[in-house]
Amino acid sequence: MSGSATPPDPAATEPAAAEPAAAEPAAAEPAADASLPESGRQARFAAGVALAELASEVVVLDLRGLAGFTDFFVIATADSERRRRTVAEAVERRVREEFGRKPTHLEGFPSAGWLLADYVDFVVHIFAGETRDLYRLERLWGDAERWVPERPPADPVPRAAPAGGGETPAADA
Repeated sequence: MSGSATPPDPAATEPAAAEPAAAEPAAAEPAADASLPESGRQARFAAGVALAELASEVVVLDLRGLAGFTDFFVIATADSERRRRTVAEAVERRVREEFGRKPTHLEGFPSAGWLLADYVDFVVHIFAGETRDLYRLERLWGDAERWVPERPPADPVPRAAPAGGGETPAADA
């Protein structure tokens, strides 16, 4: 199409290397918004990890222009102490592996119903349901733009192979 007055869309000519690995479903969605700063992509990645680790009600609040202490909140619910710990450890490990970042500050106790990992430009909050209802961060920051990750289509919990190593036959209706 030589002589075309319209320049090519840069989004349509993304290099193939920018595509996330197929084994990393939580990393797929953050790249979709090219206008998002790196901290926003990292916050969305952390939200995807939390969701993959079976946290519920996961949301990212965009606090840019509303708060001077951070740009994004990642808020998730995990109702058992063990689940809160698992989600927090997975987020910390995956953000470190993917972006080389560690939280500058960790706070809270799984048994007390909340954990916090502060990455300076985004903060991850993992609450028990009752504790989340008490703090009501979404209401406090009601003017913030929200982003809710979608659960990956594949079940994130590995299933045990059937006895004998074969596939389970489908039941006829």
